[in-house]
Amino acid sequence: MIAIGGAENLEVAQLPSEQPAAGMVRVRHLAVGVNFIDIYHRTGLYPLSLPAILGVEAAGMIEAVGEGVTGFAIGDRVAYAGGPVGAYATARSLPVSRLIKLPEDLEFHIAAASMLKGLTAHMLLTRTYTVERGTTLLIHGAAGGLGSILVRWAKHLGATVIGTAGSAAKADIARSYGADHVIVGRDADLVSEVGSLTHGVGVDFAIDGIGGDTLLKSLACTRRFGTVASIGQAAGPIPPLALEDIGPIRSLSLARPSVMAYAADLPTYRQAAAALLEMMHKGVSAEIGRKYPLADAAQAQSDLEAGRTTGSLLLIP
Repeated sequence: MIAIGGAENLEVAQLPSEQPAAGMVRVRHLAVGVNFIDIYHRTGLYPLSLPAILGVEAAGMIEAVGEGVTGFAIGDRVAYAGGPVGAYATARSLPVSRLIKLPEDLEFHIAAASMLKGLTAHMLLTRTYTVERGTTLLIHGAAGGLGSILVRWAKHLGATVIGTAGSAAKADIARSYGADHVIVGRDADLVSEVGSLTHGVGVDFAIDGIGGDTLLKSLACTRRFGTVASIGQAAGPIPPLALEDIGPIRSLSLARPSVMAYAADLPTYRQAAAALLEMMHKGVSAEIGRKYPLADAAQAQSDLEAGRTTGSLLLIP
């Protein structure tokens, strides 16, 4: 990325391959995940030093090992998510502390599509709010990449899932992931429909990656002493909120958790990754919506930004 702004600022560059430094390995990428955080980096919402290589998750094989590395060897199958940013590349060097070994039966593309979203799901469903049998959730964008794994994981925990989707076709996809109810259309009366589905009580936990005015609706859909997690702003900036908007009468908890901060803590990262691998063996993973050549990263981001996609997007080097 050469400048802050639109997808046209993403350019293909040829860089020399270097021997990894001590404590690092070079990973040959076989699949790279595309996420909204990449767009936030590109637009400057989360600033990076320029020029920059975007991307926060990928899967591949180790092709070179730096001095002092133990526990990893050339040929190992690995994946990673979180910082440092720089996954939009055919290969890159990383500290071994960021690597997660992949079992032989786990496909690279599935791993690359699921790592960041799976860590996000673990953060939301186990740390932000303890989801269990009997919990009722509201998940926005239930047909999207994060939605595909959130819905499946929540259903595995025994929760009731109310999803939202922008079209009837996307609603069908969300139902195929296991959503119990899907509210269709951006102009739907979300508060009224959630109220009807919950007999006027509201949901226990709402996960909102939409932002804009939708966050206010998510707050209104949540029961007293319930929790709302604001995890993104795909529809625009999050409006200012007064404390009176969440309490004391409504007694809501509002969380603004960051998966990048979650993954930056190494014990948490390893614990969450281990839980994710276990869930993936049980069939809980992200759905791959579309694959693009690495050189078409700008098109992939444009499609994601415009809402033209379902499931997770991958770049293939």
